[in-house]
Amino acid sequence: MPKNPLVHHPPWRQLLILSVVAPLIVGLAVLAFTWPASRTEARSLPVGVVGTGVAAQKAAEGLTSARPGAFDLHLYASDAEARSAIAHREVYGAFEVSSRHITFLTASAASPAVAQLLTSAAGAMAGQLSSTSRPTASVVQDVVPTSSEDPRGSTFAAAMTPLVLGGVILAVMVAVLVGFRPALREIVALAVVSCLAGASVHLVAQDYIGALPGNRIGTWASLSLMLFAISSFVAGMAALLGPGGVAVGAILMIFVGNPFAGVTSAPELMPSVVGQLGQLMPPGAGANLLRSAAYFDGHGAAQHAVVLGVWSVVGIAAILEGHRRVAHRHNARHSNDLLAESPFYEAMSDVTAESGVRT
Repeated sequence: MPKNPLVHHPPWRQLLILSVVAPLIVGLAVLAFTWPASRTEARSLPVGVVGTGVAAQKAAEGLTSARPGAFDLHLYASDAEARSAIAHREVYGAFEVSSRHITFLTASAASPAVAQLLTSAAGAMAGQLSSTSRPTASVVQDVVPTSSEDPRGSTFAAAMTPLVLGGVILAVMVAVLVGFRPALREIVALAVVSCLAGASVHLVAQDYIGALPGNRIGTWASLSLMLFAISSFVAGMAALLGPGGVAVGAILMIFVGNPFAGVTSAPELMPSVVGQLGQLMPPGAGANLLRSAAYFDGHGAAQHAVVLGVWSVVGIAAILEGHRRVAHRHNARHSNDLLAESPFYEAMSDVTAESGVRT
């Protein structure tokens, strides 16, 4: 049973402190999850425009003037180039515009929210062109669709929070409840349980629910690396700071990394600092790595894998350092105990006592 940190206060003061601290914590937790969602809008969203004709130029001008700063436009000479850019996760979609029709190429697997936003933009663009020239038709083609079992991507998004919680739970089980020693054994244990937990999630999400199509090895490896990055960091904080380190790691992952990950939207739809920070933390990097493995044949995965690798290295280093400090304190205590039990120490104590010198 953990010691009550308020034990030195009378009960009425403990209740007063809890009445202030507990609502503040809950309010901050709600703010962390709701504030990014309430500020969702396009910010430098990578989008392609196909063609070099007058219609394509008008489309590009219309996008930039209608929403200044919303889109980061990339020009492509052909439909094939635009499709390749979408498949390689360079852009979220592309507008192919002519005087008669607009073909919007999207990738709902990259972000259903962005696909919906750009589809609406394509309809508005068609309406503007129709008002200035002959009627214009709008056609939407999903180049990289989500799984047929998860057409809105809701299952994919819903799995992220349990994954983050799972990484924290793995750290608590291995580093706190079981307390593997020495450090190398703890690191190996975290790696093993992360890989097995990743396989378990893979079986549920891909084989049972069908929300993760694509390369099986890639999706399993992405899940396992995400879980290991989270669990190793939390375990490292526990090794350095004690049980309080678990709270530090859990807060960073659950209440910062998870809501800032942009899983239900996209990093470019969130406030710029929040979106960038979210992709530098395991939940955001893990979600995008999983998207790349499941839907895009690994394209765009390298930077996210590097982020998870860095967090894993930091976690391993923290575990090693934390265990080294514990071993150092234990050895120092053990040496003092042996010294106190030695005849030489007793003889010196007698001499100093007789001479009036304190030991």
